[in-house]
Amino acid sequence: MNPDREPSRLPLRAGAMLLLAIAIVFVGLGWHSAATSGDDPEKDLEAAQTQVTTTAAAPSSATSSSVAASADTPELCVFNAGSVSGLAGEVTDSLKAKGFQTAEPSNLTTSSVTENTVFYDEGQKSAADQVASALGDASVDPRPSSFTQCSDGIPVIVVTR
Repeated sequence: MNPDREPSRLPLRAGAMLLLAIAIVFVGLGWHSAATSGDDPEKDLEAAQTQVTTTAAAPSSATSSSVAASADTPELCVFNAGSVSGLAGEVTDSLKAKGFQTAEPSNLTTSSVTENTVFYDEGQKSAADQVASALGDASVDPRPSSFTQCSDGIPVIVVTR
């Protein structure tokens, strides 16, 4: 090695800066994930306990709800458009327990639906109102022409519990 020439430390510095930048990105992603996480295990536990208590305390109300779902109500297609995993399955099970006919639950990727919504076609308004009443917190809107899924039934889009 030539004593007059100082070895270049640029590759070492560049590598260190790259590692620092990657660390900052991962710290930022972790912070963002923690800050935007809506999962609250205590809230989920309370909701489950309330559901069990309500079901055990009022079995007659479940029977009257299933009577409210008439046989002429079209099949319901439940779509999960929110970030809660398994929500469409939970809502489908709940609607089945209340006497509604349901198709297999599925997911829907859209940003245009921001609240629980029941879409209806002409002549299905009263059935859609029954479904919204069974859900408890859902708006009832005419089906947009661009929404072609579940053409023979009533689409139920769920975003939150």
